Amino acid sequence: MTATSLHSVQGLKLERFFAELGAKAEHLLCTSDIEPYRLRDLLALADPELRARWDRLALGYTDPGGMPALREEIAGMYAGIAADEVVTFAGADEAIFLALNAILRPGDHAVVTWPAYQSLHEVASAAGADVTLVPLDPDGWELDVEELRRAVRPTTRVVIVNFPHNPTGALPSRETLDAVEAIAAEVGAHLFSDEVYRHLEYDPADLLPAAAEYGGLAVSVGVMSKSFGLAGLRIGWLATKDRELLQRISIYKEYLSSCNSAPSELLALVALRARETVLARSGRLLAENLALLDPFFAEWEGVFEWIRPRAGCVGFPRLDSALPVNELAVRLVEEEGVLLVPGSVYDYPGNHFRLGFGRADLPVALAGLERFAQRELARHVA
Repeated sequence: MTATSLHSVQGLKLERFFAELGAKAEHLLCTSDIEPYRLRDLLALADPELRARWDRLALGYTDPGGMPALREEIAGMYAGIAADEVVTFAGADEAIFLALNAILRPGDHAVVTWPAYQSLHEVASAAGADVTLVPLDPDGWELDVEELRRAVRPTTRVVIVNFPHNPTGALPSRETLDAVEAIAAEVGAHLFSDEVYRHLEYDPADLLPAAAEYGGLAVSVGVMSKSFGLAGLRIGWLATKDRELLQRISIYKEYLSSCNSAPSELLALVALRARETVLARSGRLLAENLALLDPFFAEWEGVFEWIRPRAGCVGFPRLDSALPVNELAVRLVEEEGVLLVPGSVYDYPGNHFRLGFGRADLPVALAGLERFAQRELARHVA
């Protein structure tokens, strides 16, 4: 890591936002994850072998690269990836921080699709890279491949994408992803793909290849927090054929988490071995909640502009009102106990906000938003 990496990185605006307003909220209509599993329900999915391992688990240090059985299970979710081409981390944030510091040096260039989770561009900037943001088209949140191609330079060392996308729920075509990979490969850059919402595609046919499956310098980031509803485990991973990069990252990891929590790794293994059941639960919850959101946004057309996500558990509606969305967020939590995340947290202009629909209390939270809309926004309906 460069000497400037920690000194120049900015705090996460999202975390500060939750610290300021989260305590006032009874319902989070903005979370980026799926309804968390309860421990007893997760353990009920354990096969006899893993249940026995849980009962005799010793709370010592773990393998720095990750539990071998866990890495093998993660590798099995990718085509052509071996267990030793996977390293686990204390969540996806550690993986992102270490990987971008291992890839970038001062004077390098990074291209990042935008809007984006702050660390995807901020860590690159703090590592000394010049960062170019390539915005998705707000008319449908599509990625313009030619605009991305124009953004790339001879000094580009990494092209950073996030699909399924946070906060819009966008998902590109296979042809678009192939083109992005080819652009990165042409200049010898890493394709760094944040895939934490992978497997939450509403149509299974929309599942894209993982970046790591392209081989070369492509890197996939995964985590137990989002699709699997297990944020409290703090288990993330990187998968890549670039073993030299993995070696550099592993050295950096020695100075941070060093190794992961033994209970968390074993519980992650339980979930991944039962992933068909776990992901089916996530899919059912999203389908139920989208069935409520679709008529809500149809009724409030002209007040809220809603581009329906194609995957994931977040969307990025726009409030078409004179009321600033930042004010909406504050008043909604104070008057209804419901929290939304304004687009300003992403430094995104206009009146967009992040709406999360992966939680079981969405019906109650949505009812609070509707009451507020009836009081304050109904006059704007055409």
